[in-house]
Amino acid sequence: MMPIYPLVFLVVLFFNACTFLPLSSNISVEIIVTTPQVVNTEEQVRITGNHDLLSNWSPSGIPLERIDDHIWVRTFTFPRGTDLEYKFTRGTWQQEALFDDCQPGDNFRLAVHHHVKIKHDILLWLDECPPQAGEITGDIEYHRDFKSEFLELSRDVLVWLPPEYSESHDNYPVLYMHDGQNIVDPTTSFTGVDWQVDEVTTQLVAEGRMRPVIIVGINNTKLRRPEYSPVHLGEEYTRFIIEELMPFINVHYRTLEGPENTAVMGSSMGGIISFHIAWENPDVFGLAGCLSPAFMVDDNEILHRVRNDEGPRKSIKFYLDNGTVGLEKELEPAFREMAEILRLKGYMDGEDLLVLVDDGAEHNEAAWAQRIHEPLLFFFGLN
Repeated sequence: MMPIYPLVFLVVLFFNACTFLPLSSNISVEIIVTTPQVVNTEEQVRITGNHDLLSNWSPSGIPLERIDDHIWVRTFTFPRGTDLEYKFTRGTWQQEALFDDCQPGDNFRLAVHHHVKIKHDILLWLDECPPQAGEITGDIEYHRDFKSEFLELSRDVLVWLPPEYSESHDNYPVLYMHDGQNIVDPTTSFTGVDWQVDEVTTQLVAEGRMRPVIIVGINNTKLRRPEYSPVHLGEEYTRFIIEELMPFINVHYRTLEGPENTAVMGSSMGGIISFHIAWENPDVFGLAGCLSPAFMVDDNEILHRVRNDEGPRKSIKFYLDNGTVGLEKELEPAFREMAEILRLKGYMDGEDLLVLVDDGAEHNEAAWAQRIHEPLLFFFGLN
């Protein structure tokens, strides 16, 4: 009869070997979505989120597989430890999936550590909800299908006018804002919540805390990411603004020209392109608002460029901010690094640099609406 100790030794040896076997670095995530109504056969349920495999927040997203009239499925593989945020659409932000009676919810979040199957039950779609009327404050003029010689796609441009504009003969500073769909109108904002820059500006002016301004909203296109990237189509987008849009605005509206009266502002990729536009054109834009800026994209190119700039300090006022939750955590290191680079170049906090950390804030329009007054007052405030 075989002694028991060799068997015990083999069991222990097997256990130890298993202990040191490397865990797989790739984790499967199965997404299952149910829909209450049949989705048109020409459409698909799509997932979009903060990862290359989820299209980096493109609303067209990644299509799920139609199992039947109400069930959609797709399995993804992510590196272990990936922190995901995601939503569902039928191809555009106006067709975002809703889960709570016409109220767009927060991003879904998942920390990828184990193989998992997740089921989401969609209640309805944003385009099935009644429009929200009367949400825009003030007068807006729309310039539809604005074309450019520098960019492939045309886009709508909106111009928000200060309350006294029609009654006065004054000229006004101009604030150019990216993602124009999201800044004043909740019915066109992809989350159903806008920046409320119209309400906030109106209130600050009425309180005597801020100069009245003209706000130009530039709608994005499906090429938003490359157009807002300095190393891709960012220079073409910059030329569109400076050489085509600005002359149009200056001809058709009573504007105050000069960099001290001209601001550019945006969030996320809109934040990095705002910085780029001002940094490379300080004779045109003297005010740059960068909310939750994606300074780390393109291998931190803009950080390297600014750090290595040996020219004199540019006459620009910079506003930088960031939240602390979700995607904001990923943006934070580059955000803090840019702030320090600017300080080393002589920019002074409270004078030509304002850096704000919004503790607990997420990466969305509701968060930016909560702090939009900060850059408005920094750029156009009345002391």
